[in-house]
Amino acid sequence: MTSGGKDMTFVLTFVIALIIAVIATPLSMKLGRRWGAIDYPGGRRVHKTPIPRIGGIAIYAAFWIAVIIMGIWDRQIWGLFFGSTIIVIVGVVDDIFDLRPMVKLVWQIIAAALLLFFGFSMSQISLPIIGMKLDFASIGLGWLGLVLAVFWIVGLVNTVNISDGLDGLAAGICFEAALLLCWSAIRINEVTEAHLTLALAGAALGFLFFNFHPARVFMGDSGSMFLGYIIGGISIMGLLKTATVLGLVFPLLVLGMPLTDMTFAIIRRKLRGHSIATADRGHLHHRLLDAGFSQPQAVLLLYAMSGCFGMAAVLGALGSWVWAAALLSADFALLVIILMRRTALLSVMSRKHSK
Repeated sequence: MTSGGKDMTFVLTFVIALIIAVIATPLSMKLGRRWGAIDYPGGRRVHKTPIPRIGGIAIYAAFWIAVIIMGIWDRQIWGLFFGSTIIVIVGVVDDIFDLRPMVKLVWQIIAAALLLFFGFSMSQISLPIIGMKLDFASIGLGWLGLVLAVFWIVGLVNTVNISDGLDGLAAGICFEAALLLCWSAIRINEVTEAHLTLALAGAALGFLFFNFHPARVFMGDSGSMFLGYIIGGISIMGLLKTATVLGLVFPLLVLGMPLTDMTFAIIRRKLRGHSIATADRGHLHHRLLDAGFSQPQAVLLLYAMSGCFGMAAVLGALGSWVWAAALLSADFALLVIILMRRTALLSVMSRKHSK
């Protein structure tokens, strides 16, 4: 296939997923009302009216229908299909009945471990050796690679899940992440993984039309866990085939903003003597809202910060390590400032809001 023809199939994958998501999302809203999967206002929630919360089934449908139509299938994709189906079913049950965190974690581990039977593993890693010239030394991970693969996927599932706190936030961040991972996949000529990331980007964007403020539907755990699961699986399938440290770091940087938020949440809860599964209002989006930002303002700011993490990953992949480090340092510093509530900007916004 010519380069132009290949480019057109990439576009077609994205468009199909986008269209299916636009069609399926209103249907998921009807199902949410029928099944009682409704998110009511109150507590940590920032919305004011009851909203259906199983939009994740629309994202799931859009992604897999696009993959099937485009004929993108092999043994590992069967694994992704089975595992993501488990994740979505668990998410839908949770969206309706509110499962205990430990129950969800067990099913996340089962869904992640299922991928091991379909060839998913971090079997080796190549570390850079500094000498007369840059070289790499491969280190076999053995059984540890299997454990790391499960930990990796479960970690990304919960990373995306914890970012789903404002209208359009998780969907927008995953849209950005999918496009950046697609760029990386194309760069190392991983065509299958590029199609998968574009299907995910299209599904996320189609859903975002209904999920951006004021949201008419939430993705729920079925959507956030699905997005994290697919991103984790794809990164092992293709991007980690490079087997270099950059292959590991790239997906982490692309999701650097929610990862930082989750890390601070774990530390914060442990210091307070709470379970790490205990919900609170200490997340980035809560801090911004408490400081006086509107939902759209907070979401757009977090999109920008997430995009900066992604651009740092791109700069690093292109060898511009100084610029990557500078951008990453500035972005991370701003995140820490927000999380620590020590910024003049937030104080000014807070004073304006109180007037």
